[in-house]
Amino acid sequence: GLAGSAERGKRSKRCQPPLWSLFRFELAAGTMAESTTFDLPESSTRERAEQEKLLQEYELRRKAKSVVVPTDDDKVRVMLRQFREPITLFGEGKMERRERLRRLVAAQDTDMGHSQVGQILVQQVQASQTEKFYSEGPPELQAARNEIAQWSLRRAHTRLAVQKRRREDVVERREARHQRVSGLVLAKQFAQQSSEIGDERPVAGCEFSPDGSRLATCGWGGLLVTWDVAQGCTKRWATRAHEERCTGVAWHPMADQAGASVALATGSADRTARLFSSTGKLVRTLEGHTDRLGRVAFHPMGHHLATASFDTTWRLWDVEQGDCLLEQEGHSRGVYAVGFHPDGALVASAGLDAIGRLWDCRTGRGVFVLEGHIKQILCLDFSPDGLHLITGSDDHSCKVWDLRKRKCLYTLPAHRSLVSSCRYARGATGSYLATGGYDGLVKVWSSRDFSLLKTLAGHEGKVMSVDCAPCNTADQSGQCHLLASVASDRTIKLWRP
Repeated sequence: GLAGSAERGKRSKRCQPPLWSLFRFELAAGTMAESTTFDLPESSTRERAEQEKLLQEYELRRKAKSVVVPTDDDKVRVMLRQFREPITLFGEGKMERRERLRRLVAAQDTDMGHSQVGQILVQQVQASQTEKFYSEGPPELQAARNEIAQWSLRRAHTRLAVQKRRREDVVERREARHQRVSGLVLAKQFAQQSSEIGDERPVAGCEFSPDGSRLATCGWGGLLVTWDVAQGCTKRWATRAHEERCTGVAWHPMADQAGASVALATGSADRTARLFSSTGKLVRTLEGHTDRLGRVAFHPMGHHLATASFDTTWRLWDVEQGDCLLEQEGHSRGVYAVGFHPDGALVASAGLDAIGRLWDCRTGRGVFVLEGHIKQILCLDFSPDGLHLITGSDDHSCKVWDLRKRKCLYTLPAHRSLVSSCRYARGATGSYLATGGYDGLVKVWSSRDFSLLKTLAGHEGKVMSVDCAPCNTADQSGQCHLLASVASDRTIKLWRP
């Protein structure tokens, strides 16, 4: 029965030798030779192959990080052709093409067992970076540079004479100090004066006229609107500037003078810029960019217009003839903002490559590279005295640059989101500056010690642009005390003390 089977099981277990004795017996018999090999299971072989593949991919990425390839897309295409690879793939952009070349060079280094290919490319790129090259421009560009040089020299001479007289004259120095202090006091008292609906879609840009009595706005709906701001905010006229969204608006410096043919300029996502008269009549369309436009700016002299574009260039146009005088390269990604120095001698460009560049309008040379932001730069503005430049970035900060020392003077932790706009007060002393961000706030800062003076909350959406009125709307202190802001909530807001 069950008891008998259990007993037999116990006897069989007692008769079995221990495992260690069997192992000793086989060693003594020589059954386990040292040359004996065992095949791994198929699953283990597959896992080992996958692990080797991952190690090769990791090594390829490590080598790709140390490989230097050109940033110029044309050179990238030439090198891909030299490697007998397709110069472009379906849906491939410039950055993806450059990354493919980088991985290809790293793979060539791995196959060759040394970094000869990478070293050759590094030497070629370093040689191309140190080599200066110039593109011959048309005679009209040379004439424009000469005209700008003569005009800017006279303007700079006048500005420096005023600053020198103010420094030496005790009365003027005391008056300038009074203007600055009173401007700071009034800036702390800013409050919302009026609010109007500016467009059917988000309002993208705003700028005061040279005399400060009007405000021009443009929006994603393609409308260009002017407003009377002397008493409140009253619409004067509106026109359909573009079929696609507008990205920037600028007033002509001589728009308030009688007989001015051009008063306003707009940029658009349709890759064109357009010039309008003071009544909203289309004067001219500027075509040439291959990608959508960003901000636009008139030269202080009034004869030229600068446009920034996502095609990695900014262009200089003749306002009267509508011809493109200059197509300036220098950024590896799109150019979003452009602005002129008050003297007209310098122009600054801000790119989505987190780099800003300062150019000499009289010679075409690069003067200064603004390196410091860690994300794309979206706005810039020169101080009224011409000594500083402020830039706003997607890294939530603004940087103030000293143009004489050619370095960053101060970094403002401006907003909790990207900084979309920054403007100096257009008074003689420029005692404060305003910034707007995607956190829905407008902030006013001292331009002397960069302390926060006032935070203006009122928009229910992202602030797209801000501007400070010129001194013509100032009180007896000589400072401008009117701010305008536009936002994605489709509203235009005016702020006064």
